[in-house]
Amino acid sequence: MKEWISLNMTPQVGPRAATKLLERFGSAENVFHATRGELEQLRLKAETIESILKREFHEKAEEESNNVKKMGGDVLVLDDGSYPFLLREIADPPITLYVKGDWQACFEAPCIAVVGSRRCSTYGENASLMLSRDLAERGICIVSGLARGIDSAAHRGALEAKGKTVAVLGTGVGQVYPRENARLVDEILEKGGAIVSQFPLETPPIPENFPYRNRIISGLSLGVLIVEASERSGSLITARLAMEQNREVFAVPGNITSKNSFGTNYFIKSGAKLVQQWQDVVSELPAEISAAILPPRIGKNEETPRVERLPADLSEQENRIWQLLSTDEATHIDALIEASGFSVGELSTALLGLEIKELIRPLPGKCFARKV
Repeated sequence: MKEWISLNMTPQVGPRAATKLLERFGSAENVFHATRGELEQLRLKAETIESILKREFHEKAEEESNNVKKMGGDVLVLDDGSYPFLLREIADPPITLYVKGDWQACFEAPCIAVVGSRRCSTYGENASLMLSRDLAERGICIVSGLARGIDSAAHRGALEAKGKTVAVLGTGVGQVYPRENARLVDEILEKGGAIVSQFPLETPPIPENFPYRNRIISGLSLGVLIVEASERSGSLITARLAMEQNREVFAVPGNITSKNSFGTNYFIKSGAKLVQQWQDVVSELPAEISAAILPPRIGKNEETPRVERLPADLSEQENRIWQLLSTDEATHIDALIEASGFSVGELSTALLGLEIKELIRPLPGKCFARKV
């Protein structure tokens, strides 16, 4: 274990260099018994060779292992039987995986990644929440990257369904980024989910880490669902990685005038499966998984209708406000006052009642939307 952690900490040893070393020497232990000449034959940087020969990070690796155990986590290594088998299949898999939470149960379940824009629309956030919730209710583990926007909505949707979700971090598991998601991480761990990272414990959120994180998101999953993505979105990188890893790619169609729909609509044109409901995802999974989840179909062209979540026991004022709100767009409080004709006090009472009944969501800027 110590040698694997030490190798992962060695300067300039990413997944590709680590794979090269392991192919040449057979194990992490053998790497640290290699001679200078043998290491030089692999054209490693001088800094890397010196670090390996001096076993520079062995003491720190021991300390790291102890610290992970103290925080209730584990370190999985590439030759460990507990290492996720789907991730092991990708080219140059990470040689160590820091995990915390009920990771065994999460990795044993069929996993689908749900990713998208950090600056998402109300439509995108609701689509991510709804699809993740519907999939998690049926035993699918939702994998995402803990980012703002679509990722956070995906994790919350799985939690609402009392299902499994895995947050893959671009930091060490001793860090939370973005910081406002610290409570979400706590909830994921409390409710049987897991957090995962390939990086040492206290690694900060530096930009070059996130493409590595995206490889793990797609690598852990049977397929990747993109909900919203602009032309330069990191989610498109995850989708392309999924294609390279021979994973399914799914996309939620978006408004053609929205920049956040460029990526999803582009991938649909390129052959990604268009997704409107959870059945569209499950039907593309391996036969033994989809057969266990999908109900038998009575007719050839029959589709399961989407059932709207209907309010119950609403007051007259609450019902009026409910009718004015949408799941796709946020409505400002001033627009609600104008459209309803209510006083500020009447509107506040109606909004509070709908919020207590968990039928609406308050959004930044004094806006509101229906919950899906």
